[in-house]
Amino acid sequence: MSEAQWYVVHTYSGYENKVKVDIEKTIENRGLQEQILEVSVPLENVVELKNGVQKTVERKMFPGYVLINMIMNDDTWYVVRNTRGVTGFVGPGSKPVPLTEEEMGNLGFKAGSVVVAFAAGDTVVVTSGAWKDTVGVVKTVNESRQSVTINVEMFGRETPVELSFAEIKKIN
Repeated sequence: MSEAQWYVVHTYSGYENKVKVDIEKTIENRGLQEQILEVSVPLENVVELKNGVQKTVERKMFPGYVLINMIMNDDTWYVVRNTRGVTGFVGPGSKPVPLTEEEMGNLGFKAGSVVVAFAAGDTVVVTSGAWKDTVGVVKTVNESRQSVTINVEMFGRETPVELSFAEIKKIN
């Protein structure tokens, strides 16, 4: 299997977040989590001055564009290209061109070794989100998505929940 790379997708201006949500739903519905790893709308913090008051706001770094970390094949190309609001991949003609490591570094995405602090069987507590303060045992670790799956009890039965590394803390 080929390696995942970052691609740039052109969207209608103002539809970036909608495209991101739609692609993420399609990934989940079609079971493409192993092929489309991440969908990102890069944001930057900007200080605005309105009526003499400074305010920090998040602004899209590239209006009209969405970054996608994926393994390019016919299925993933089709899913992304046929998402409502997507006008196409960035590249000559209909051939998508992945971003280089240098380009990703300039955008603030640092490629490097990720140290995974979690392993299957570890007991963790959820530190944020809907499952805050829930304790669970790690069932699987997905290094590429930087997430773990834990089982939580819901309505009297065990239900798997995927959480990012940032949302959990290991219990010693």
